[in-house]
Amino acid sequence: MAGPELPARRAQAPRREDRTEEVPQPAPVPVPVPAADAPAERRPEVHHLGDRAPTYAAEPGALPPADPAALDGLTPDTVLEGARYGTYTLRAASLRGDSARFRGEARRDFLLTARFGGGDDALVLVALAGGDRAAPGAAQAAAELCRTVAAAVGRSQSRLAEDIRAGRRDALRSGLQRLTDRGYGRLRARAAELGLAEAAYTAGLRGLLLPVDPECRTRVCFGAGAGGLFRLRSGQWQDLEPAGQAEDTEGGFRFRAAVARPGDTLLLCSGGLAEPMREEAALTAELAARWSEAEPPGLAAFLADTQLRLKGYADDRTAAAVWEA
Repeated sequence: MAGPELPARRAQAPRREDRTEEVPQPAPVPVPVPAADAPAERRPEVHHLGDRAPTYAAEPGALPPADPAALDGLTPDTVLEGARYGTYTLRAASLRGDSARFRGEARRDFLLTARFGGGDDALVLVALAGGDRAAPGAAQAAAELCRTVAAAVGRSQSRLAEDIRAGRRDALRSGLQRLTDRGYGRLRARAAELGLAEAAYTAGLRGLLLPVDPECRTRVCFGAGAGGLFRLRSGQWQDLEPAGQAEDTEGGFRFRAAVARPGDTLLLCSGGLAEPMREEAALTAELAARWSEAEPPGLAAFLADTQLRLKGYADDRTAAAVWEA
């Protein structure tokens, strides 16, 4: 069932953290004008969208502080992942926001991709989570939530694959809601152990289940809290999580299982990207133009797409997109 089209762009005041620091911007690199008979560039260089440049520089600045006794806890600035099975191509990325890059803070968003099982019965899971950058336990909570949910999906892979193939939406909804609730329950228990408020140790979650079987085009999305799910169809974006349609559970459980059409692009993202997708028409128009081409972008091009910059949006961004052949 198609959701409503995204609202038109509205003006947004800069966030406080973006107003308090004026960071010098590097001079734009001149873009050479091609000769009249030269082939057009596939993607023109875009420094930023909108009338004003973002406050922070485009490239990473300071590194987060490191503890020599806990080097396994270091988080890279950016992660990329991709795969291709049957009729779909998957691209996924998680990158540190401009504000965290400037301040030398670690990325708080978390991205996990995994394939459970083998052959046509296998399932691909994408789990992503993002926490409030002001919360001290946001990064750890996001990672723990994704890993907890992924482990539960992996243990239930056979049953989930069977339910997806048979179209048992009620069973899928109840099962995924239970494991999501358990994931948040573990976060509450961990927050108590750490002496933190529950709001300081939590994250918004989005999960995507993709069957490997080329005969099954059902895509299952679920989650709770901040984040978003969008679909590009026939050149138009649709918000598949309109306000007021979350179920009455912690963070508002969301579930959608639908059969993908050829040419669809499904976008799952954390709050840092979902917010400008809902509020900035310049971003949705640019991504629609880039992602309406015949071939899905490669990893490097997808990363460039997800970090299109706008004034006032400096949070981490995590996104997974699926192109249907």
